[in-house]
Amino acid sequence: MPIVQPVGRLTLAFFELVGRIAVFAFTTLSHFFRPPFYPRLLLKQMIEVGYYSLPVVGLTAIFTGMVLALQSYTGFARFSAESAIPNVVVVSITRELGPVLAGLMVAGRVGAAMAAEIGTMRVTEQIDALKTLATNPFKYLIVPRVLAGLLTLPLLVLVADIIGVLGGYLVAVYKLGFNPATYMKNTLDFLQPLDVISGLVKAAAFGFIITLMGCYHGYHSRGGAQGVGSATTNAVVSASILILTFNYIITELFFSQ
Repeated sequence: MPIVQPVGRLTLAFFELVGRIAVFAFTTLSHFFRPPFYPRLLLKQMIEVGYYSLPVVGLTAIFTGMVLALQSYTGFARFSAESAIPNVVVVSITRELGPVLAGLMVAGRVGAAMAAEIGTMRVTEQIDALKTLATNPFKYLIVPRVLAGLLTLPLLVLVADIIGVLGGYLVAVYKLGFNPATYMKNTLDFLQPLDVISGLVKAAAFGFIITLMGCYHGYHSRGGAQGVGSATTNAVVSASILILTFNYIITELFFSQ
C-alpha cells in the first residue's frame, strides 16, 4: 500500500484539476451570451492580445519561413526535387508552424500577463471587492479576455501565415535563385482551402486555451507574490502543453484517413 498510495494520490489530484478546469471553462462559456456585456473591455483585450502580439509573431513567422525554405532546399537538392519547396513551405506554415508557433509565442506573452494581472488582483483582494460591488468577476475579468483570445488569434495566425510564406519566398527568390512568378504559381496552385481553414480552427482553439489557462491560474492563485509567480509559470506551461496536445487532436480530425 505505501507504494500504491502516491500513484493514487497523483491520479486523484490530476482528475480533480481537470474537473476544476472544466467547471471553470463551462462557467466562462455560460457567461458569453448573458448580460451585462463589456464591449470596451473586450476591445481593449483584443488590442492587447492581437495588435501588441503582432511584432513577435511576425518575426517568428518570417524567420520560420526563411529557415524552412533553406532547409528544404538542402534536403530536396539531393533528389533534384527543388520544385517542391514552395509546396512544402506553404503547407507547413498554414497547417502547422503558423498556428503552433503563434500560439506558443502568445502563450508566453499574453498568458503570463493575464495570470500575473488576475493573480495580483486575487492576492490583493480586488476580486473580492468586485463581488462586494455586485460585479461578477467572470463577466468583468474572464469573459473579455477569453473571448478576445478566441476571436483575435485566428486573425493573428492569418497574418503569420502570409508573413511566413513571404519569408520562404524571399529566401527562395533572392538567395536560391528561384523564378518569382514560378514560385508564386506553385504556391497558389498547391495551397488548398482546407489547409488554411484547419490552421484557423487550431488558432481559435489555441486562443481559447491560452486565455483560459491564464485566467484560471491567476484566478486561483494563493500565497502572495510567490503564488502569483507560480500561477504565471503554470499558466504558460499548461497552455503550451495543451497547445501541442490539441494540435495533434485537431490534425487527426481534419486529415486522418
